[in-house]
Amino acid sequence: MKLSIVPNVVWPRLSEFIADKMGLHFSPERYADLERGLAGAAEEFGFGDAGACADWLLTEPLTKAQLRALASHLTVGETYFFREKRTFEVLAESVLPQLMRLRRNSGRRLRLWSAACCTGEEPFSLAILLHQFIPDLADWHVMILATDINERFLQKAAAGFFGKWSFRESPPWFKQRYFRLAGDGRYEILPEIKKMVTFANLNLVEDNYPALATDTNAMDVIFCRNVLMYFTLPQAVKAVRNLRCALVDDGWLAVSPCEASQTLFSRFAPANFPGAILYQKSDAKIQTAPSWTPLVLTDSTPLAAPSPEWPVTLTSEKSEEEPAATAASPTPVAIAASLYERGHYAEAVDTLLTSIAKCDGPDAQPFSLLARALANQGKLADALSWCDRWIGADKLDAFGHYLRAVVLQELGDHEQSRRSLQRAIYLHPEFVLAHFALGNLARSCGRNDTADKHFSNASRLLAACPADDVLPESDGLTVGRLTEIISSITALGIAP
Repeated sequence: MKLSIVPNVVWPRLSEFIADKMGLHFSPERYADLERGLAGAAEEFGFGDAGACADWLLTEPLTKAQLRALASHLTVGETYFFREKRTFEVLAESVLPQLMRLRRNSGRRLRLWSAACCTGEEPFSLAILLHQFIPDLADWHVMILATDINERFLQKAAAGFFGKWSFRESPPWFKQRYFRLAGDGRYEILPEIKKMVTFANLNLVEDNYPALATDTNAMDVIFCRNVLMYFTLPQAVKAVRNLRCALVDDGWLAVSPCEASQTLFSRFAPANFPGAILYQKSDAKIQTAPSWTPLVLTDSTPLAAPSPEWPVTLTSEKSEEEPAATAASPTPVAIAASLYERGHYAEAVDTLLTSIAKCDGPDAQPFSLLARALANQGKLADALSWCDRWIGADKLDAFGHYLRAVVLQELGDHEQSRRSLQRAIYLHPEFVLAHFALGNLARSCGRNDTADKHFSNASRLLAACPADDVLPESDGLTVGRLTEIISSITALGIAP
């Protein structure tokens, strides 16, 4: 297939479309790469050539599933275990000891997220690192979330089989300790490591996060490496803002050294370690900017070229937009809600606590907002307390029981979580997120048949709703997106 099949005037529009939907940048110099990816998509979508496929993409509304299929042709992934090894060493030497000291006597919980996890080597490297580093790991509640836009990558990752190329910088003992040889010459990761990772489909550009419903909140550590440099600048800014909100206070973000940017990470405090840079969620002013390292294309390069806007060298950054002024003074709850929406959870909590101290009324709204804000900060015991206050103020509010269940599950109390979800469904039988949460709870406990029943109930209820409807208590999750998430979970067939 030749480039001329697609008119030259179409390429800029197609590049803009892909940047808008996925954040990936294709410069004119990379249109040939875009065409190769488009050719594969054309075959999958049933078109005879790339030109017809391009016309369809630009004129017809695409479902999320179709966008994910397109993404699988526009990204390629080849990575390996403990890639950029120094970042993992810093995690083990500096970050994990600090987190463990803070958590050893207060819940023993750790939450890590491998965003854009590709075929699974990165999240499994994190799991193996924790397995090696924490001697009493069984006493800890550890969650490793691994997400990617490419569902084919996720299917390969979830299967847990890896070829020799994935071990190219690993010592021999590594394979012997954590893998077993499969019949076809590949290596299968051991179940004790595999079950530590939960895989899910997520688009860093389009999906809403952090969100309690998708468990993308209150993260201690987020790995988002070799991804942002392929985004357009506006999409990278948006993703970084959301990732920051998904971290607990003083949480850590790991990016590739070539993605270091004073402007992009201006609301983080850079931590410069020998051979690695990590960013800590902080409002402290940055004193020194990380230096820019030119991109070197190595073993894992998307078809899209790095955005020409990298490195980010803007001289100033616009502050977050404040809510428009209104004639009437906003209530403390309205102010707190605005702060919450912008990810300022600590400020929202302070505003609400001050407001509640001045009121004697049983209004449940500030209690619910407090519980959510505290949960997003990872302050689960406090969040649970305010859930109880919320339910005490309105025992018939199914949403209070649902959030209580989410917090209890994160605290590791699965039985009480299940009971709270059942109570929520008793009060609101069509509460889709409660059915979905019961499915996830059963799946996390290895009860896959039970999980399938709950997911089936959720899917049945979703089928009766418009795809664009936003689900209550979902942080912006739509009916259509949850339908696709459940379909993805079923297709992956993962038992965490």
